Amino acid sequence: MTATTGFRRLGFALLAVIAVAAGVLLTASFLISAETVRQQAMSQIRTVTGLNPVLRGEPTVSLFPSGSVSFADVVLGDAKRPALTAERLTVRLRFFPLLIGRVEIADVSLERPTIAIDLEANGQSNWSGLIEALARSQKPDAARVAAFSEMRINNGTVLVRNEAGKVYETLNGVEFSLAWPSISKSFGATGHFFWHDAPVAASLTLADFPAALAGNRTGLKLRVAGAPMKAAFEGSISVKPTLKIEGTLAADAASLRDALIWAGQKPLPGGGFGHFAIKAQTNVVGGTIGLSSVNVELDGNTAEGVLTFATDGRQTLQGTLAADSLDFTPYVSTVRLLTANQREWNSAAITVDGLAGIDFDLRLSAASVLMSNAKLGRTAIAANLRGGHLVVTVGEAQAYGGVIKGSLALANFDTGVDIKSQLQFIDVDLESCLGQLFGLRRLEGKGNISLAVEGTGESVLAVTRTLNGTASLTGQDGALAGLNVEQLLRRLERRPLSGGGEFRSGRTPYDKITVALKITQGMVTVEDMKIEGAAVRMALAGSASIPERELDLKGTAALVTASRPGAAAFELPFIVQGSWDDPIMLPDPEALIRRSGAAAPLLNAVRERSARDAVRSVIERLTGTPSGGAIPAAEHSTAPAAAPKPE
Repeated sequence: MTATTGFRRLGFALLAVIAVAAGVLLTASFLISAETVRQQAMSQIRTVTGLNPVLRGEPTVSLFPSGSVSFADVVLGDAKRPALTAERLTVRLRFFPLLIGRVEIADVSLERPTIAIDLEANGQSNWSGLIEALARSQKPDAARVAAFSEMRINNGTVLVRNEAGKVYETLNGVEFSLAWPSISKSFGATGHFFWHDAPVAASLTLADFPAALAGNRTGLKLRVAGAPMKAAFEGSISVKPTLKIEGTLAADAASLRDALIWAGQKPLPGGGFGHFAIKAQTNVVGGTIGLSSVNVELDGNTAEGVLTFATDGRQTLQGTLAADSLDFTPYVSTVRLLTANQREWNSAAITVDGLAGIDFDLRLSAASVLMSNAKLGRTAIAANLRGGHLVVTVGEAQAYGGVIKGSLALANFDTGVDIKSQLQFIDVDLESCLGQLFGLRRLEGKGNISLAVEGTGESVLAVTRTLNGTASLTGQDGALAGLNVEQLLRRLERRPLSGGGEFRSGRTPYDKITVALKITQGMVTVEDMKIEGAAVRMALAGSASIPERELDLKGTAALVTASRPGAAAFELPFIVQGSWDDPIMLPDPEALIRRSGAAAPLLNAVRERSARDAVRSVIERLTGTPSGGAIPAAEHSTAPAAAPKPE
């Protein structure tokens, strides 16, 4: 019962205090005029900020139940191109000072403000004069002890424009709370906004706000977090005599590709550019961002080095990075030279639009490199992109058991792409090298390959139709896979017209192979092609179509040693035709018929008219039917229509 009585008395006491306070406040509302409140509130705003906003609307003063002053249609800066406009500026007054008739601001809020930042060619902006006024207001002053310390921006918009009034960037839905320095020197801002339709949370802390406004060095902490990317910086900043920022930068993104698209860049060509993270010591001087002690991760690849990013004029990235291992498979995964059946060139359009957004000059080195199914050893490459023209220079890459050197250039035009390649493959395994690069898997051994070609087109197929250049190959101590030329020659030497068996198996060893090719508009001319082995020698000439992937070659194959002492070594002309993935090799049928003791007279007979008539008469008597001119038809041909089936 006693406790209940105590609670009642305490409640009555609180009600009495509230009633007295309300009465005093109500009385103050009659004793303090609205104009006085408005003037004192504006005076404090000018004192604290050094700014002189223009009030174009009617003010509203409310002293009960809480003190506040509201100004409509507020403008700050030049009336033609104001730095800030707001639908309403509301000043909330402190409660207890108001009880004794004194106006003190607790906080200030801007409703739906538009903050315009107009950049000028000389590096100044429409905020330069306002910042100078704000800096003057931050000088030590005893009268500032009771100044307000919080400002809020509600549903604001930030516009960044150039001299011509073109909008560079727009921040919408800006909601920020500014911790304005009243006693301490620090300044803080915390809130969020929408950039490119994505919400971004941000916080900023300046250790010495007056020093920052004066352009002097001060501590800086910045945090930015959005769905596409997160970034944090901690260090220092100064703007006199030029912008200089030093500190540690850390950033990461679930997808670098999505983050760049969100930032307004064109989509990068190819695949990859997924998870990204970077940490580095940062040094910003003017429009140049230098990153040292860089540790960067992209798609599981980790590298260290230095990077420099220039923002003056065209954006340019330069740097040197080193890694233990690099996997380029994600970036070439979308590159399809051949169709799904691996027998035709890809006719899909080549798109490299993303190369036009930035310039870079990067040097990469790695102890090992993986590119699709190709594994490279120690590799050093340089990649230079300028104006949409990409040049990749291979200083040295250990691959296919040898070394690769050269360059590959790719330029983007309205009508397609322009490709130039100058590559040297030194002491490489020919089977794996030619197989992975061109789909040719029938040449074994070690050798050198030189390739200098160029072409243009909107697709891989179109490029092959315009290819021009040269190619050469030298090899040693290898073999032609899937072809036993020696076995074929020795069998045909014994039985020229034998048609049974299968010769498209086995191997043809060689000691040396030399190939020299000239490429003109997608057509390859074999200028020199010789294969020399302990048992067989071969020479070929002819042409090949790169777009159609077809061969049309003629050559001669000869045994090095004769089968019988004193006899000439067997030599046979042949042709190679069909797809270069699975070509057909056919011996010259006329040469085989001539070598055959039984068939040679028949070949001579059909070429002599008197003998041809006698042969026809014999055939008619034996068959009882006219020969139908089958023999005369051979008069117009030096070889039968169909060659004997080889082994």
